[in-house]
Formats: sequence, C-alpha cells, structure tokens
Amino acid sequence: MQFLPHCMFFSSCLVATTTAFAPSFTVVNTNYLYQTFVKNPLRSVRVKSPFLKASDDDENESTSKKGDNKAMAFLRKVGRVGGAANMDFANAMGLDESPSGGTKSSYHEDGFKNVRKAKSAYIPCTTSGVIDDVTEPFPFTSSGSQWMGITDRVMGGVSNGSLSRETVQGKNANVLRGEVSLENNGGFIQMATDLALDPGMDPFVDASEFDGVELEVYCEGADVEEKFNVHLRNPACDRQFSSYRATFAIRPGQWATVRLTWDSFEGYGPGPSVTPFVPILRRLGVVAIGEAKSIVLAVGKVGFYRVI
Repeated sequence: MQFLPHCMFFSSCLVATTTAFAPSFTVVNTNYLYQTFVKNPLRSVRVKSPFLKASDDDENESTSKKGDNKAMAFLRKVGRVGGAANMDFANAMGLDESPSGGTKSSYHEDGFKNVRKAKSAYIPCTTSGVIDDVTEPFPFTSSGSQWMGITDRVMGGVSNGSLSRETVQGKNANVLRGEVSLENNGGFIQMATDLALDPGMDPFVDASEFDGVELEVYCEGADVEEKFNVHLRNPACDRQFSSYRATFAIRPGQWATVRLTWDSFEGYGPGPSVTPFVPILRRLGVVAIGEAKSIVLAVGKVGFYRVI
C-alpha cells in the first residue's frame, strides 16, 4: 500500500467508499470524522448512505475544540490502524488496476482493534516468498501490506462484493463474495494487495528469483470448474486497467494449490500489451471477471514459488 500523507490517505479511503452514492465530495470536517469514526466506531463497515452518520448524542459546541484535537490525533494514526472483521465494498468504486482504486478498511466492528505493526516486524514477500499466510489480523497481510476490495463501478458497472476473514473447511482464508454483473460494460470484482513493504522507498518488489505465483484457493459454484484470474502490475502498467493476467480453474467444494508460471501472464491494456512481462511487481489481485455469476472465492496462503 502506498503510504500517502495522512490526511490524503484518509480522504482517499473515504471517497472510495462514498463516491458511488454522492456526485461530489469536497469537504472533510475533522470534528465530523472524530464523531463518526472515533467516538462511535462503526458496528459494521457496510456503507449504505452517501455520508456515514455520527451518533445522535453529538458533543455540543463547547467541546468541539477538544473533538478536533482528538480527530487530528486520529488522522495522524491513519495508515497504522486497521483490522475490519468484514469489508463490504458493494457500493464502492475502484479502478480495476488503479493505484488508488478500492476500499481499505481502517475500523473494526468492536472499535479500533487491530494495529499494523512496525515495518521492521514484517518479512518482505521477496525474502520469505510469502505474500500472505493469513496469520496477521485482517485486512493486513503477513508481509506488511493490506488487502482491499475493488469493483467495476468506476466504469459504470454494477458488480458488488465483500471481503472477509473466515474459516473455510478448517483453513483460515480471506473470502471474496459477491455478484459479478456484465451490465453497463462491467464485469469484475477482486481482492488486491500492494506488495512493497515500504512503497515510499520503492513501490516495486523484485520477484525474479522465483518462478511464479502460488495460491491456496477454494470456491463454491454450480459448474464442474470455476475460473478466476490473477492480475499483476509492474512498471509497464502505467495506465488504468493495464495488467498482466493469468487464468486458473478449480473444482468447487475443495481446496486446491494453484501455480502460475511467469510465462503464463499475458499483457492487457496500454503498456503490457506491447511489453514482455518481467516480475518487478507492484500489486497482485485475485479476480472474478468476465462472467455474470455469484462468487464465493477463498484465498488461503498466497506467495511466490521456486522450482527446485
């Protein structure tokens, strides 16, 4: 996840979850943010209206200065506080492969619960080969980044989904649920994470010592096999919707380990379509795309692999 100045980070997250409702969003009031997110943490991250409501017993005017101070203290922490038990991005807008697309949750149904550790406490994914083994509190990855949900609504689509941490047949997993619709030229939902531990220093990681991507996955569905994509972004992907993509198929109702070699990724969009793939990576996404259907996709461990 790219580390933005604190106020920019918070406002970008808030806009991502509200833009689908509101035609414009121009002012962020710090006291309002405090009342909404600090004094009364959401019981659910499900967004149903253009603006998240503060409680009915808002502080009176005499305490507004104190509230503003606490709100600013909160804003200074944004980016280090997180841990939603469930992330509903049914009404979120996000670019399929955009650096700013998606819904990033920073609150928990029981209040501010899970805190992102210091960078030094994480092992970079290109050192361990592990992007996420679901051992860290949701939505954080075990390599120090953060999962987000992204839909096709930026292009006028109506697909929706949610992302949560669940136990599926005895395995902890991040579960992508939703409805993919092809209406209005849409057609995807995805869970994605940036890969660099410190994007401020370098937003890319060099995975060239590995042979490809490996995932432990599970799905539900009516077909004999269900198909999904893995999308990767590298320096050639400097335009919206540009990515390198590989498809995998799995049988519903059982866990499977999928390996995708680097040469199985094909370029789509400006840049990748004319540039050979190299595994200098910024982001990985697991995507349900191109077919109207209900989606239940669980992802356990995800990382890189080497052929010994």
